[in-house]
Amino acid sequence: MTVAHEEDDRDGQLLPCVEVIHPRRAADAAPGASVIWLHGLGADGHDFEPIVPHLGLPSDPIVRFVFPHAPKRAVTLNMGLVMPAWYDIREIDLRHEHDEKGIRDSATRIGALIAREQERGVPAGRIVLAGFSQGGAIALHVGLRHPERLAGIMALSCYLVSEQSLEPEMSEAARGLPIFQAHGTQDPMVPMERGRAARERLSALGCQVEWHTYPMGHEVHPQEIQEIGAWLGGRLKPPAPR
Repeated sequence: MTVAHEEDDRDGQLLPCVEVIHPRRAADAAPGASVIWLHGLGADGHDFEPIVPHLGLPSDPIVRFVFPHAPKRAVTLNMGLVMPAWYDIREIDLRHEHDEKGIRDSATRIGALIAREQERGVPAGRIVLAGFSQGGAIALHVGLRHPERLAGIMALSCYLVSEQSLEPEMSEAARGLPIFQAHGTQDPMVPMERGRAARERLSALGCQVEWHTYPMGHEVHPQEIQEIGAWLGGRLKPPAPR
């Protein structure tokens, strides 16, 4: 069970977020782990909120799910329409012309959310960075460059951006980082070969990639939700007593 509320951008620095505490009965207790989950292009922080009760997570540890709303910006591929987007998309094959300024801006904002979780008492090693599509691309971008080792990255139906800077900018803390990566075999928006290319690059850099494919388009499959829950449960299980 969960309880959700909106967290506003009160100080003008942090992105506004939807927050969900699992389990619900622990809403007033201090979470021992966090998942920062980024939505895709044109969606918002409510997009993945309904999934939390279906992940099958145990009641321990208490987990805070943070679903930020992306800033609104013009998207070239969508005729310049202004919509929630982590960065501009300028070409349909997603290989080149990446919006480096937008990517860096979003990376800074997500880094601030990671820092806030640490200020709330959740260490970096108990934080999972997750995302779908554009959100997954930013999750990979940030998580692989973060100076402290995170619990893992969940990259759903996405691809790599800023590939040319990945190897020189990748932090030592990210070497061997666990990554849950999933893709639809019939995805018309982010072709599976882009996801597969990301998997190969990540594996070559030493990441522990758990790769899943599902008979779906650009969406989330019921089996995928179950396997996300199992992976998260493994990454966020309480530390063994000393």
